[in-house]
Amino acid sequence: MTTKDILIKKLKDKSATIAILGLGYVGLPLAVVFGEAGFHVTGVDPDQRKVDALKKGESYIPDVKSEAVAKLVKSGHFSATADFSVLKNMDAVSICVPTPLRQTGDPDMTFIVSATEELAKYMHKGMVVVLESTTYPGTTREVLLPKLGIEHDLKVGEDWFLAFSPERVDPGREDFTTINTPKVVGGITEACGEVASAWYEGAIKTVHHVSTAEAAEMSKLLENTFRMINIGLVNELAIMCQRLGVDVWEVIDAAASKPFGFMKFTPGPGLGGHCIPIDPLYLSWKMKSFNYNARFIELASEINTNMPRYVVSRILEAMNDRGKILKGSKVLVLGVAYKPDIDDVRESPAMDVIGLMQKKGAIVEYHDPYIPHIHHEYDGWKMDSVRDLMKSVKEADAVVVVTNHKVYDYQAIINSAKFVFDSRNATGKLGKNSEKVERL
Repeated sequence: MTTKDILIKKLKDKSATIAILGLGYVGLPLAVVFGEAGFHVTGVDPDQRKVDALKKGESYIPDVKSEAVAKLVKSGHFSATADFSVLKNMDAVSICVPTPLRQTGDPDMTFIVSATEELAKYMHKGMVVVLESTTYPGTTREVLLPKLGIEHDLKVGEDWFLAFSPERVDPGREDFTTINTPKVVGGITEACGEVASAWYEGAIKTVHHVSTAEAAEMSKLLENTFRMINIGLVNELAIMCQRLGVDVWEVIDAAASKPFGFMKFTPGPGLGGHCIPIDPLYLSWKMKSFNYNARFIELASEINTNMPRYVVSRILEAMNDRGKILKGSKVLVLGVAYKPDIDDVRESPAMDVIGLMQKKGAIVEYHDPYIPHIHHEYDGWKMDSVRDLMKSVKEADAVVVVTNHKVYDYQAIINSAKFVFDSRNATGKLGKNSEKVERL
């Protein structure tokens, strides 16, 4: 039997040992799915606090229940460590580390490079490596391939196998999770793709095999570029409708009544999360090396990036119409998570909205039932969520809905507030029919 045949056999009978590098929003759910499928999984993360929590059976990711982690730890199907040397005993390794953008707008590959360099120390024959971190097309071949296998004189596609499989995690979602969201897999060689697909098929319900790692990398960027551009479109539509005196929310609902040829997107105060605001810019950055300007991406990014400033300008105008100025006024921001009903502030537009209002002289507080503290890394300010929501609503000169959490009683908020600016249409018909409320 060839090395490929032996490894596929081990993956199919689940005797293969699995390692997940990076135990965050992507890595931990993946580790649990593989563990529950019967694999023996070792999670590796340099953050000792995460490792200590997982050893106790405690999850720090809302989408992963502590009971699930504890059960796997007890059965021996999952363990966690900060020691990368465990990789020398692994048959399959998935890299699930962050890939943020630098302030200059180019991809920060620090985490991928660091994880790859650690893995390179322990590479051996009969290993499959899959990168899950979202990145630009060519990363798997251009960054990982040269660093892995060479030192140990291993030939990719014969002695070891390398592939890309983009993560598709949507925090807080319950209908589609890691186990039932189709998994795209593309290898450096055809054999690499076969081995990686055999591995993921042992735990994920549907695996979609593409011809190359680059195709898999590009598919992830297409998914999020599609969303980013369409959100940019409706954000600009909101600006146009406001100038025309037309209710953008009514327009979108009317268009969405068409049963074909239209997909509903809604405007808001800006983009947030670990994917949509960032991933398309990887592609835009990469294309610059081909002297090509990704015009749709650049335009949508410009519109979306300016939405927090547009929201603040609307708040300022609305308060002026009510005989108030923003400078010196008390403003309460409702919700700082990047989307409803989760505790994730990554790239949240709330940070920019708060910062811009502070620069205008407003006295800003926030409330979020999921996020007790926030810290704006670049500007250096810190803030705690107010404890008495309704007291703060009554005292505020303006209440600004940035994240439309379901737990809020919007009728009570409207009744108690002096003025509400609703950037998410959270108040719906209540807001449309209230003189106290202005919607985006």
